[in-house]
This record gives sequence, C-alpha cells and structure tokens, in this order.
Amino acid sequence: MYGNFWDNLRNAFKHSDNSLYKLLAINILVFFVVLVFRVFMTIGGMKPLYEAALDYLMMPASIPRLAIQPWTIFTYMFLHVDFWHILGNLLFLFWFGQLIHEFLGSRKLTNLYILGGLSGAIFYILIYNLSPYFSSSVDGSLMLGASAGVLAIVVGAATLSPNTTFHLILLGPVKIVYIAAFYVIYSFAQTIGPNAGGNIAHIGGALLGYLYIVQLRKGNDWGVPVQKVGIFFEDLFSGNKNKVKVSYRKAKTSSSGGFSSFTKATKSTPPPISSNDATQEEIDQILDKIADRGYEALNKEEKRKLFEFSKK
Repeated sequence: MYGNFWDNLRNAFKHSDNSLYKLLAINILVFFVVLVFRVFMTIGGMKPLYEAALDYLMMPASIPRLAIQPWTIFTYMFLHVDFWHILGNLLFLFWFGQLIHEFLGSRKLTNLYILGGLSGAIFYILIYNLSPYFSSSVDGSLMLGASAGVLAIVVGAATLSPNTTFHLILLGPVKIVYIAAFYVIYSFAQTIGPNAGGNIAHIGGALLGYLYIVQLRKGNDWGVPVQKVGIFFEDLFSGNKNKVKVSYRKAKTSSSGGFSSFTKATKSTPPPISSNDATQEEIDQILDKIADRGYEALNKEEKRKLFEFSKK
C-alpha cells in the first residue's frame, strides 16, 4: 500500500498490486450509481423501471432465467442497495483483505473474492433447484451482494493464520478463526430464514475460501484462470503491449506444501537471486511456521520475504 486509507481508495486504479482498494472502490462506485438512479427515477415516477433494471443485475435462482442473463453471476457480487449491507461487507473485506494481501499478494486476494462469489452463486442455484423447501420460491428469487466473496476471504485468512487476533469492541482480543467460525455457523442457521439465498451463498463462499488455501498449500492455485483474465484486462486498459510471455509453474513443495506462483519467462537467462530475495526453500519454511504457530510468529524479515515473494 502507498498511503492512508482515503489516498489508497482515491488512487485505487492508478496503481498495480492494489486489488483490495480496487474491490472496495468498485463496490462503492456501483452502490452510489445505483443510489442516484433509484432516487431520481423514484422522484420521476419511474420506480418500476428502476426495479426492473435492477433485476437484470441480480443473480436469479431460476436456471432458465439465468440462461438469458448469464452476466448476473458476476454483477451480483458487486451490487448493493442497502447502506448497512454494503458497510458490513466492505468492513470485513478491508479487515481480512489486508491479511490476505500481506500473506499472498494482490492477485490471490482477487482470486478469493471472484471464486468465492462464483462458488456462492453455484451453491445458491443448486440448493434452490434441488431442495423441495425452495421449490415454490425458486422462480422469483434474486440475490445480490459481495458477501460470498467476502466470506471466502474471511475463511481464507482464518485458514492461513487462525491465531491472528483482532481486538473487538466489548469482546476484546478474539482470534480470527473464531470470528470466521461464528459467521459460518450463523449463515448456516439462517439458510432457512428470510435471507436464505444469501446465507446459502455465504456457505459456498466460505467453503471455497477454505479449499483454496488448502490447495494453495499443495501447490495448486485454483485462481490461475482469474489471474490470466485480470492480466489481460490490465494490459488492455493500460495499453501495454507486453511481449513477455507469462507462464505458470508449480512451486517446489516441502512435505507441508508450498504456494504456487507465476513467473515471467523470457528468452534470456534470468538474473541470479540476490541475497535479499527469498528462495523457495525459505518460503516453504516460512509457510510451515505460519501453519504451526500463525502469522504473528514471523519476524520482520520473514514477513518481508513472504510479502516480496507473493508479488512475483
């Protein structure tokens, strides 16, 4: 990061390796655009038109309807209409997203958010179409919000470093593994409540967050397709005609596994690693230490090496 919160947010799209603030900015911008349209169209007597347009951005549970508006599987995860809804989601995205960014880097934070949102959408569709309990409401059910992607990040951070502690008002210090567990259990309990669809999506996002980190430790990055799409659009909008070919390789793993990474391959021989750069063996040892004792057990130099390695 490169400044205080408001500087980071205001300049989110001027810097690379900044997906946390990009995700925050996109959600906030979409919220205010929708808010402006809602106010002006309601005042102008066009509220039914506004509601119809909003329906085309929300995720339907009906498979036939999804087939004619497939874009909603992505648009729903950036869409909010209620202030408290977006505030809660973005606070959790900010708090836990900082941990993921520091542990794994910017791109893997985006991976978790997008894959968590997709997993939540799939869970939502499957449960609504397979469960007799929802058979009467499947045709009219619509979903919106970033919660599935955010919960993937929350559970991912808790899986990476369960002993990291947040100091909560009234409760004091609480390990993030307990915070994540509370919200997963609460969401499960509410899958038969008034916001059943949203809470079902939470479970899908949480499961993805856990499995993503487990697979990452084994050297399998499920987010490689997301990264490729992201790199394509970054190059497209930046006008960067990069001739360097991007290739992906699995990281050398120890018995406990390591995180996969990607490198830029060129025809020339890569420069030797400097004394300040971490080797894969060192990274594996650092990850083993996180798994055994938590991220807070790392010293400043180990944190620096992990952060620098995550940006490669």
